[in-house]
Amino acid sequence: MTVYEMIVSEQFQQKEILLLDTDTKKNNDRTWCFWEEGKGDWKKIVAHDWDFALFANEKFSRTLDLKPYQYKMIKGIDFYNKVFKRISVEKNITFLNQEILGFSESGDNVVVQGKEESFSCNKLFNSIYNPEMVQKQTRYPLLQQHFIGWFIKSEESVFNSDIATFMDFSIEQRGNTRFMYVLPTSSTEALIEYTLFSKDLLPKEEYETEIKKYIQKLGISNYDIIETEKGSIPMTCFPFWKENKKNILHIGSAGGWTKASTGYTFKSTTKKAKELVAFLSKETDFRKFHRTNKFWLYDLLLLDILYHKNHLGSKIFSSMFKKGNPSLVFKFLDEETSFLEDLQVIWKCPKALFITALWNRIFKKQLYNNNKTL
Repeated sequence: MTVYEMIVSEQFQQKEILLLDTDTKKNNDRTWCFWEEGKGDWKKIVAHDWDFALFANEKFSRTLDLKPYQYKMIKGIDFYNKVFKRISVEKNITFLNQEILGFSESGDNVVVQGKEESFSCNKLFNSIYNPEMVQKQTRYPLLQQHFIGWFIKSEESVFNSDIATFMDFSIEQRGNTRFMYVLPTSSTEALIEYTLFSKDLLPKEEYETEIKKYIQKLGISNYDIIETEKGSIPMTCFPFWKENKKNILHIGSAGGWTKASTGYTFKSTTKKAKELVAFLSKETDFRKFHRTNKFWLYDLLLLDILYHKNHLGSKIFSSMFKKGNPSLVFKFLDEETSFLEDLQVIWKCPKALFITALWNRIFKKQLYNNNKTL
């Protein structure tokens, strides 16, 4: 995403750019989703979009009219093909398939140690997420958005391809924040994911058992699994920018570009990549590429609550979507609302929980150690 935005800007044609990755990006290894107004930058590779989304828990369900937004899905392989097709015609960009062992800065030079050879450069953008960086500190909680998903094709026509299931909390919570996520692309085809926001991952069999139960609940008895996917996305407000150096910038999840309260990464990375290109036209010191805002605090308070009381996720998200304006909620999650609009969303949430979390942040020393509260 970052190198693509650099190409589009046409500001870096005189720079030699080396792109290193252990993966050749030839497989459809993930699915990205986001909400957006209008056609957007990625319209040609959007695999499907939805004007409506379902939110549900054990007590109610609501079909959300997303206008002016659409919920969009992009397949990983389509994104890789688009970006690498553009990279392939740029004479100043080289891609190497190699594992990276480490990197260091010395003066104005950065050395990258690969498994097969080393490289030197003036500037390094690192997207290799280091979980130890977050786990070893005791100030900011770390949750994971972890999931397993099945793309299925059923014999029964049970899906409404006009409505995506954004969050279905009607499943057993078992002391966590657990929901089903369904992206139907036809009346017989859909991606079904069992998703959690919690500290610990589950055995593979537990995700798959819950997917099977949900498929049965939908009234499907005969189906084929076309593809599978799994993932674990860090959800944290850890200040990654403090790890930046003059010539080394952490980007993507490694730089805190993932939206901490939801785990959504594609849209926020699009924004950050554009901000970074604009920054590079004026600045050379990567330590200056940092900005916290009110949304960072909102996310931090939510993560504080879910870290200590993970079972309350359904209650909190339900309060936002039960009667709230869907487009305003999505605008809020995109970090594009005014303070007055923030209040319209926040006021619907359980106030005592967030007031207590804010009080603890201001007047008490919150300490975390991996999965244990100190």
